[in-house]
Amino acid sequence: MTTTASHDHDGATHSDGAKIIETTLEHPIQIHLWEDRTRGELWVPTFDPTGLELLADDYLRIAGNNAVDNGQRTFEFKAIKPGTHRVLFEKRMGWKFTAEDRRVFDVTASDPSSRRSG
Repeated sequence: MTTTASHDHDGATHSDGAKIIETTLEHPIQIHLWEDRTRGELWVPTFDPTGLELLADDYLRIAGNNAVDNGQRTFEFKAIKPGTHRVLFEKRMGWKFTAEDRRVFDVTASDPSSRRSG
């Protein structure tokens, strides 16, 4: 059994387009995004470090040879305090000033000690 939650843009969505992720303070979450590094794509996260901590940023090459490099980028976050914390990912291209794409996630963290077991 895994203690992390994986999210590939298929969960609940706020009216503003943000994907909703629910967790507790003791359980890290993972967000998976695809990158085509052949094109120079790079996802850059923006978040408040007083609410979330970035634990890991890993890249798994799925298809690659001398001409192609694409794969899955996994960001692992842990909530530091209860509440809703927004993470904005912007897809940057090496030669462009503005982001080509964006993804928004609202991480709602609860304190597990405040939950009643039953």
